[in-house]
Amino acid sequence: MTFLSFSGSLRKDSLNKKLARGIAARHGGAFLDLQPLSLPVFDGDIEAAGLPQGVNTLAARVAEASALVIAAPEYNGSISGVLKNALDWLSRVKTSPLSGKPVLLVGASPGALGAVRGLWHSRQPLDALGCHVFPNMMGISKSHEAFDTNDALLDAKLAQQLDALVSSFLEHASRTAR
Repeated sequence: MTFLSFSGSLRKDSLNKKLARGIAARHGGAFLDLQPLSLPVFDGDIEAAGLPQGVNTLAARVAEASALVIAAPEYNGSISGVLKNALDWLSRVKTSPLSGKPVLLVGASPGALGAVRGLWHSRQPLDALGCHVFPNMMGISKSHEAFDTNDALLDAKLAQQLDALVSSFLEHASRTAR
């Protein structure tokens, strides 16, 4: 089971990048940083001139993966613009790399709710694009204090809960991946 993990955040020290990188490292997945892809804001005029190289790179990586783990930050109680933009671009690829793809949503936030409101909003475009979004999600609250220098969770109980969720998802995804 190959899976790709990425974050809906661009910032170098993003808490959601730490979460996505840590999951990939701990469970044998690949991590993709969206920041170097320089995805422009979706624009039909840009699309008409041809898909940007970053979009093609993202689409190829998503297509190669059997499943996706997305660390979705919460921006003002909703999906991040970065994640929504990436999904909008992926929806324009001729053979959708998202259709039928198993997806696990996780999130990290310094707030008390741990990005949970954003996770619910992030499900909507993924559902609309034909992804099989895993019913269970996990938000990491107070995440500015949650990670060590290797992007691992400091709290052993929390790390165990996350590992159990990811393992459950990967088992499910191995049965449903196209």
